[in-house]
Amino acid sequence: MTKILVTGASGQLGKSIQKVSLSFKDLKIVFTDSNSLDITNKEAVSKFFYENSFDYCINCAAYTNVEQAEVTPEIAFKVNSEAIQYLVENCLNQDVVLIHISTDYVFDGKKKEGYFVTDPTNPINEYGKSKLAGEKIIQRDMKKYFIVRTSWLYSEFGHNFYKTILKKAKEEKILYITDKQTGQPTNSNNLAFYLLKIVAAKDDNYGIRHFTDKETMTWYDFAITILKEHELEGICRIERAGNYRTLAERPEYSVLL
Repeated sequence: MTKILVTGASGQLGKSIQKVSLSFKDLKIVFTDSNSLDITNKEAVSKFFYENSFDYCINCAAYTNVEQAEVTPEIAFKVNSEAIQYLVENCLNQDVVLIHISTDYVFDGKKKEGYFVTDPTNPINEYGKSKLAGEKIIQRDMKKYFIVRTSWLYSEFGHNFYKTILKKAKEEKILYITDKQTGQPTNSNNLAFYLLKIVAAKDDNYGIRHFTDKETMTWYDFAITILKEHELEGICRIERAGNYRTLAERPEYSVLL
């Protein structure tokens, strides 16, 4: 039976993997969060790997507060880069395949045709820089890895744009949503299924992958779609807005191909 370690299991994607794993009876999955396995603690990571045996590690643990990363980038780099080194070292020691989740924010958003896995990276905020640093460690030291970049994750779990719009649509008559950023919403349950399929199929075509739900839209378009899906157009109206005032610069066009 294939044994998998999932880090960051209390987050949105981790919960989605717990949900869809019920369809994968031949996979034995150990779910950990920051309480049971703090990936920023080198000794704790080494001890955990020493005491357990895995075939795969799916790293869902990440620092994703884009705004706060501008204020305290050292925390973002500690989780998204430094901790990756600890995972890589232990995966190498046990011949564990690492599946690492990354982001569209490793690109600057200036390419209007969208981004292939082979396109040059150029992050424009501290979060993106920290995620790219983690990617580079994996690429430098490992051969058996998958870096799966995704974008605009949403689901019934955690905090995300989808749930925020649903909540606000029932409380306010008008919502102002930016149409200046274009990307691809991705249901984290679909991503979770994709990740476990990689394992179940024993896929050995290692390297970088892009995974989204493939529908390109702005945040404004996404909000409209959410209202239509829940028949809330008569309750709340969505108006176009420019870019929000934020500490972190966001890529304007981060479509993953």
